[in-house]
Amino acid sequence: MTTSRGSVADSLSLSIGEWLPLSARRHPGKPAFLFPDGGALSFAELDSRVNRLVSALAGAGIGRGDRVAVFALDSHRYMEVVLACAKTGAVFVPLNYRLTRPEVDVLLSRSAPLALFSDARYAGLLDGVAEAHPSLRLVLTFDPLPGEAESGYDRLLATGADVAPPVVCTDADTFALAFTSGTTGLPKGVVQSQRMHKNMVQICSVEYLMRGDDVRYCAAPTFHVSGVSGLLAGIARGFTSLLLPQFDAPTVHRFMAEDRVSAVFLVPTMISSILQLDGVDRFDYERLQLVTYGASPISPTLLRRALDTFRCDFLQAFGAGTEAGLQSTLTPEDHRRALAGREDLLRSAGRPSFGVAMRIVDEDMNDVPPGVIGEVATRSDMVMDGYLDMPEDTARAFRDGWFRAGDMGYLDEEGYLYLHGRSKDMIIRGGENIYPFEIESVLAEHPAVQQAAVVGVPDEHWGEAVRAFVTPRTGKSVTPEELTEHCNGRLARYKVPREFVVLEAMPTNASGKILKRELRTWDLPAVAGV
Repeated sequence: MTTSRGSVADSLSLSIGEWLPLSARRHPGKPAFLFPDGGALSFAELDSRVNRLVSALAGAGIGRGDRVAVFALDSHRYMEVVLACAKTGAVFVPLNYRLTRPEVDVLLSRSAPLALFSDARYAGLLDGVAEAHPSLRLVLTFDPLPGEAESGYDRLLATGADVAPPVVCTDADTFALAFTSGTTGLPKGVVQSQRMHKNMVQICSVEYLMRGDDVRYCAAPTFHVSGVSGLLAGIARGFTSLLLPQFDAPTVHRFMAEDRVSAVFLVPTMISSILQLDGVDRFDYERLQLVTYGASPISPTLLRRALDTFRCDFLQAFGAGTEAGLQSTLTPEDHRRALAGREDLLRSAGRPSFGVAMRIVDEDMNDVPPGVIGEVATRSDMVMDGYLDMPEDTARAFRDGWFRAGDMGYLDEEGYLYLHGRSKDMIIRGGENIYPFEIESVLAEHPAVQQAAVVGVPDEHWGEAVRAFVTPRTGKSVTPEELTEHCNGRLARYKVPREFVVLEAMPTNASGKILKRELRTWDLPAVAGV
């Protein structure tokens, strides 16, 4: 009998499900997860619990290729489901816990999972979900419902055996079906393979300077690809991850100030929230070696304060996460260059990451010259398999062997990427292209502005007009007139927002990204004109 080269390679390829038992053998007593109350779960304990969950799911008829959905905050039980899927070949379906019931119903109908795990806090929202979705065989909560002594999850776990399952997965197997955040449009179901996630973990391990003796905290939620990848990296490399249900600035700062974490991954609004806490300047942060930030732009003012306070290395990560993983990084060396006089680098998203080929192209896939704005196109081993049941959208994303997520920007002569927002975000005013990112960056430099978001709104004369939303910093106030004056000296007149709206808080998803699709629908009166 002959065997193809491809099948031999598949049979020898290490699956994601094998990462945990390998780390459990190397570091059985080492904490895999550290909890905010000081508790921990070791690699050996975690591996035992995951084995029992795999066995219990098999007893319920759930295995390779079946879909398992989770609607919950971050927890070790959440990750046990993820790791059980990795071991058995089931498909993990992460659901954003901020969704409404109609939105959940849409995603459950599209994904047709056999099991749904959730937190008891969402029992009311999910009431009747089993009857509404006949595909569901198991609907269980991670924690006990009112009146219960133990949760349905724990009862299920008790039925399983602590026996290592056989290795069944290959790189081609689907690992997750993740729905896009929908900041600019309706969510798409992204089919993510084991190959994709393996490469994301391995490449991020290199780019994020991960070490075996790390204790890391990743603020991205587990339902987000960067969140689950950050936790899977700890499983693969054998380092400890601080695991919180949700980001909480005082708790994260306590671990940073007490020298209990070596690296953190935060979005800029989280960095700002920590810096606004009382007494942050009193600590040395001796163990903290790296702050990685991403998901949204950071202002040079905020970044400089963070650098001065934490006195560690900083790294910016830009990615088309759900669909294509890490795209570019602004390294610690780049940040040091910026502090030494190249401050313009802080406006960039860095250079293409390890293992990523990048081009800037026009609508016909022709390369554009340095400094000219076009669409970011990449090739790597971190790219999705496509969109679930959406062949036209898949064809739009993949063209001539390159992936395009709709991000706009340009490369300078040194290969640094400067983003100008999403192609869907671009505003066309009287035939002039306006990129919201440029205006948002200017607004973020105002000392009273915490966040800024710019959208286009219909205008009878110009086609589109520019509307800006801002939130003020704690203890600060700002008026539309002040913002207009600030922009007038820094932007061409046609780019200056016609309207400013000051909000207490932006609508965001759980990753901290501002939901511009919601802002576009707000019917607000003009509060300032230019």
